[in-house]
Amino acid sequence: MGGDGIIAHEAVTPLTHLSATIAKAQRLVVMLAACDVTLVQVGIPPLSPAKLKAALPNLIEDQVLDNPVESVTVAGGVTNGLLTAAVVQRAWLESIHKALIALGAQNFSLVPAQLCLPPQAGQAVAVAHQDGDHVNLTLRLSEQAGMGVALMTQQPDEVIQSLNAVVANTPIMLYVTQKNIQPYQTALNNSGLTARIHLAADAWPLWIAGSHGNKLNLLAGLNSEASIKVDWQPWRWALILAVTILLVNIFALNFDWWQMKNEATSLRATMTQIYQARYPKESVIIDPIAQMQQKIAFAKRDSGLASSDDFTMLAANFGEAWNTVTSSDKPAIAKLEYREHSLFVSLKANQNNNNEALIKQMQAALTRRNLSLNVAPAESGLVSWQIRSMK
Repeated sequence: MGGDGIIAHEAVTPLTHLSATIAKAQRLVVMLAACDVTLVQVGIPPLSPAKLKAALPNLIEDQVLDNPVESVTVAGGVTNGLLTAAVVQRAWLESIHKALIALGAQNFSLVPAQLCLPPQAGQAVAVAHQDGDHVNLTLRLSEQAGMGVALMTQQPDEVIQSLNAVVANTPIMLYVTQKNIQPYQTALNNSGLTARIHLAADAWPLWIAGSHGNKLNLLAGLNSEASIKVDWQPWRWALILAVTILLVNIFALNFDWWQMKNEATSLRATMTQIYQARYPKESVIIDPIAQMQQKIAFAKRDSGLASSDDFTMLAANFGEAWNTVTSSDKPAIAKLEYREHSLFVSLKANQNNNNEALIKQMQAALTRRNLSLNVAPAESGLVSWQIRSMK
C-alpha cells in the first residue's frame, strides 16, 4: 500500500520472495492466522500493570491447552470488566520474528488476524479462506472477541453449516473470494439461511481498515533482545567519553601504584644496603629498620647508656613522679617488678587504691617523663600499675 492509502500491489507469494519489499517498507503489519492465535477473556484483579503482566499467564492457565510458560501472552483491551488476552506458541512466534528480521524488516508488528476484521455492531464478521484441501474460517464476534476455525472440507454447504453451528442466533457477514461468490451463494440459498448470513467479496481494504484499530501487538510479549531494540546511536559519543574517562582513571591509578611500589622497593633496597654496610656479617635481613634499632639499643647498653625502657630508667622516673604526689594518704608500695620492658608497681590495698585523682596525678607526672601508666589486673589483694616507655 502506498503513502496515499491506495493498494499498490496485491499477490500471493512465499514470504522469502518479499525480502526486497519488506526491507523498503516503512511499516509492516503481519496478520497471524486466527487458528494460530487464541483470544481469551478474564476478569481483572486489582493489580498494577506490571504485576498484571506477570500474573496474566496464571490467570488464563485454565482456558488454554498449552503450557503458559511455553506461550506468549499479551494483554489487549478491556470490555465490561473483562480483559482480552492473546495467547500464541512462543517457539513459533519467535521463528516468525527471526525470519522477518532476516528479511530486513525494521518497523513491524504481529497482530491476530481475527482482530483485523472491522467489527460490526450486532453482527459477526467471518472470512472463509481456502487453503489447500481445507478452509480456514476467521471470525470477529465483537470488539474484543474473535476466533479461528480450521474446517477439513472445501464444500461451501459444509462451510456454511459449520459457520451456522459456531455462531448461533447472530447475523453473520461472510466474506469469500470473488471466484467463490457463486458457489457459496448457491449453497446459502439451499441452506435456507439467507436471512441470517449475508455474502460479500473479500478484499484487502476490508482488512486494512480493521487493522488500523488493532492495538494488540504480539511482539510485546517476546522476551528476546531483538524484540526490544535500543537505539544506541544518540548515546554513542557519551558512551565513548565515559569509557575513555574510565580507562584514563584506571591507567592513572595503576601508574601511581606502580610508581609507589618502585619507590618502596628502592627505599627498602637503600635501607638494606646501609644496614649491610654497617653490619656486613649479618646474613638474614627481614626488617632493616627494626634490626637497626635493636643494634643501636644494644650498642647504647654496651657503652653504659641506659635505654628509656631499662629498669633503672623506669624506676628512677617513676620515683620522681611518685614524689610529686603530695597527698598524705598515698598507698604504700609493696613491690616492684620488671618484665617485658615494663615496670610493674604493686600497691598495698587500702580505701584509696582506686582513687581516680591519684591515678590522674601519676599519669600527668609520668607523661611529662615520656612514660605511660595502665592499671594492671589485681592479684593477691594488691593493685598493680604497669609503667612503660612511650618512645
